[in-house]
Amino acid sequence: MCQLFETIKYCDGKFYDLSFHNERMNNARKILFDRNDKIKLENILSMQIIEGNKAVKVNVYYSKEIEEVKYSVYESKKIERLKMIICDEIEYEFKYSDRRIFDELKEKAFCEENEEILIIKNNFITDTSFTNVAFYDGKKWFTPSTPILKGTKRAQLLKDGIMTEFELKKEDLNKFISVKLFNAMLDFDNCPTLPTTSIY
Repeated sequence: MCQLFETIKYCDGKFYDLSFHNERMNNARKILFDRNDKIKLENILSMQIIEGNKAVKVNVYYSKEIEEVKYSVYESKKIERLKMIICDEIEYEFKYSDRRIFDELKEKAFCEENEEILIIKNNFITDTSFTNVAFYDGKKWFTPSTPILKGTKRAQLLKDGIMTEFELKKEDLNKFISVKLFNAMLDFDNCPTLPTTSIY
């Protein structure tokens, strides 16, 4: 049986974006395991986690039911360059715990320290190996309408009107000034932001 997981941010005494995590998890359980019952993560997660004010990464592993919850202090990655890699066959609609495809792509791209891949599928810009992306044209932020995985932070930012979903092709990169790498652990205002000239 395949296993999935949710990564949830805990900081300053609260869990972030639980409604979006609940929705994605229960949607996956319904589609993959024919489960119609709703799990509420707020009834499962412990508030007594780690002392201090550091952000905590909470990984909830599940299939039909919750299987395991792991807590760890979050360590951010320093990214300075994005390396484009083509992979037309990649499929990761659901957040599976088996992420070997991303490790293989990073190895194939010969990523150096502080480098990350930007996956191109059928000539469309998608995601990095661990974040969704958004591009800035000097006025507005746009996120690809063709992500490998529809992240919970992406859903929240679209709902709040912070960015707009748009079909972005590889050749569109020169229309933008900068790119943000964001996910459930990386707030949009403080996430890695790079000039598009750092993409190659």
